[in-house]
Amino acid sequence: MLRIKTVKLMLLLAVSFGLPALTVAQQPITLKDALKYALDNNVKVRKARLDIEGGKYKVQEVRAQALPQITGTAGLTYNPIIGQLVANFGGQTQAIKMGQNWNSSAGVQLSQQLFNQTVFTGLQAARSSEEFYNLTAQLTEEQIIELVANTYYQVLVNKQQLGVVETNIKNVKVVEKVTASQFENGLAKKIDVDRIKVKLTNLESKRIQTINAITQQENQLKFAMGMSVANPITLPNSELTEVRQLPVFTDTVGLANRTEIKLLNNQDKLYALQRKAYLAEYYPSLSLTGNYTYSSQSDSFDFLNSNRAAIGFGASAVGLSLKIPIFNGFLTRSKVRQANVDIDKLKQDRIEKTNELNLAYENAKIELKNSLSTINYQRKNAELAQEIYQSTQNNYNNGLATLTDLLETEDSLTEAQNSYTEALLKYKIAEIQLIKAKGDLRTLVQ
Repeated sequence: MLRIKTVKLMLLLAVSFGLPALTVAQQPITLKDALKYALDNNVKVRKARLDIEGGKYKVQEVRAQALPQITGTAGLTYNPIIGQLVANFGGQTQAIKMGQNWNSSAGVQLSQQLFNQTVFTGLQAARSSEEFYNLTAQLTEEQIIELVANTYYQVLVNKQQLGVVETNIKNVKVVEKVTASQFENGLAKKIDVDRIKVKLTNLESKRIQTINAITQQENQLKFAMGMSVANPITLPNSELTEVRQLPVFTDTVGLANRTEIKLLNNQDKLYALQRKAYLAEYYPSLSLTGNYTYSSQSDSFDFLNSNRAAIGFGASAVGLSLKIPIFNGFLTRSKVRQANVDIDKLKQDRIEKTNELNLAYENAKIELKNSLSTINYQRKNAELAQEIYQSTQNNYNNGLATLTDLLETEDSLTEAQNSYTEALLKYKIAEIQLIKAKGDLRTLVQ
């Protein structure tokens, strides 16, 4: 009995904790919600942020070269046969044994760079590399924002097109009932009934295709967001609203806020530092060195005994090491010239990127103007097509219009409604491109 109550309690807890999560999952996801989720869960964004973390460690790696380097050493040697020194002492030749059977040593070595222009330049480059990873992560986030927004609106368009198809199915079913009734009363031909059935079958097929397209687009959206494709999502229809007027345009767009330009500026700095690092190979380097070693010798392995017979002695040295490059076969000169080529190529990249960004801004303005014009025309066209269809349907019901006229006006209505929806999509995509051209994509998340 107690076990049954425990199971019931666990089920109640599971339901009570599970319901809020299910409710949240079924809430419509706005564009802002989708973008925030993508910035937190998209794999590319996460990897870019890991690159930032890795960049910090690279800075520490380069900085370590400017810090003192301390190394400990230890060694143990056994000499089965000890070498001898033969010398003449007072006219008598004698052989002197050199060393003992067992030798041990332990020591510590220290080195510190006092002047090394290559290392100091590397520290500056490491800091610029950290900035590079930050800008790359920012560019990745902007690309994901653009991708998610475009896919989001594509899903909404497909849903609106599904609504058009379902409305057409309802209208054709009404016509089917009227035509079937007329056929029973001898006022319509069987071919008319068959034509409507064919029309209805085509619409049902179109409906299934549209549903599948929506599912594919939703899966693509979830993938871009970093969400499991198994999770159900719902999008509000209010996100794809009517457009009445254009945003305010400027003659030119400032490119200083574009992440692409900031990346080029950072690369320019890195190339300059790389060239400086190559030039630093012409400079001499100065380092401080020091070491201390304690050695012990014995004719037996008694280093661990308290009353050992080993003889021990210490030695130490402190010095400066100066390295002056004289000639390396013009290796450094070749590196510097390669760096100059990279800098010149980057200048051309900047020119091309500037033209590309200006072109994207101008094209976005033109596309917005064209889309708004198309929206206005297609809105009026859809309203007129709706009036014509209703009038033709009334005439058909009263025997004043043929079935062909009705089906043709129904096709015209569908085409006009879909054209209006597609015009809205083109406007939204062009709007995203305009926001991107201004460097304000992150405002979509705010």
